[in-house]
Amino acid sequence: MTYAGDLTPQQAWDLLRDDPRAVLVDVRTEGEWRHVGIPDVSGLDGQELVLVEWTTAHGPNERFVAEVAEKAGVQPGDERPLVFLCRAGNRSVGAAIDATAAGFGPSYNVLEGFEGDTDAHGGRTVNGWRLRGLPSTGYQGQE
Repeated sequence: MTYAGDLTPQQAWDLLRDDPRAVLVDVRTEGEWRHVGIPDVSGLDGQELVLVEWTTAHGPNERFVAEVAEKAGVQPGDERPLVFLCRAGNRSVGAAIDATAAGFGPSYNVLEGFEGDTDAHGGRTVNGWRLRGLPSTGYQGQE
């Protein structure tokens, strides 16, 4: 495996709760954050959510690793856990792989993502961060 592994949404929350050095990085798009919402880690002591798009409206985010380093305050080799989250747990695998290749981590993927898998009708009603009852909120924009 080219990253530290996969976590369920609850395991991700537990890691963030138990390790104040861990960082949750939401790699969805600005539109997803704005229209769907974001994880709320404000109830966890010292935790902050980092928002970095894995892909942009123009394609892959060529500055992804640099933006993660800047916004999360991580450096290669500092062994700070990074927990990557996307809509359904697919883009976040790529993010975890790239972060690991750059020397960050351990880097984890959150299975099911924020919205989860689709049901028989195409709705996201099966699983995921929100449907597991983990804290989330509307997007407030980046400062």
